[in-house]
Amino acid sequence: MRFLKIAIQIAIMLLPWSMRRWFLVKCMGYDIHPTARVGKSIILSRKLIMAEYSRIGDLTFASGLEEIRLDRHSRIGKLNWISGFPLGPSRYFRDFPARYPLLHVGEHASIVNRNLIDCTDRVIIGKFSLLAGNRGQILTHGIDIRTSNQSCAPVKIGDYCMVGTACVVLKGASLPSYCILGAGSVLQKHYAEGFRLYSGVPAVSVKILAEDISFFRRSKGTSD
Repeated sequence: MRFLKIAIQIAIMLLPWSMRRWFLVKCMGYDIHPTARVGKSIILSRKLIMAEYSRIGDLTFASGLEEIRLDRHSRIGKLNWISGFPLGPSRYFRDFPARYPLLHVGEHASIVNRNLIDCTDRVIIGKFSLLAGNRGQILTHGIDIRTSNQSCAPVKIGDYCMVGTACVVLKGASLPSYCILGAGSVLQKHYAEGFRLYSGVPAVSVKILAEDISFFRRSKGTSD
């Protein structure tokens, strides 16, 4: 069935967007606002919910998720690989019955290009936040060496955050609202203090940021 869905989406890829949207809504049951748009990409999540003026760029591939949700004016760019381990009976993740393969991109938030996002558990990108640059990774699962089994935990990026290029965000980590994660950093734990620059391997707080920084006061998109 998965390969059939891939084949069908490839077959309709060159059709005008109005015809492709009709197919995605009527045949795959997706909820796509008339002002939203999906580029020449393959989206295989069980649910796709796209609010007003949200966008998915070209050559993005998404599979294994229960749900992808884009709030209004949010964007997923080009050449992103978004994957998850599907729900259902499995010897993996048996100790995590509450996990939910979800990608939720808040209003006016953006995931730019060429990133790897693992949504075996929830990934939440807060409103007006930016996964910037490219080669970033978000990983919600990994092997627990104590049990020798797969484990998972959600990842959360707060509101008005910027995650720099080539960052790695590991399972269970969270970046508080109004924070910057410096390029090339590895975020591996939950932080609670906002208005901070976190940087390094592993990432730690290295600087307090002024609350009146323009990036934290935007009213639309990635910049005003």
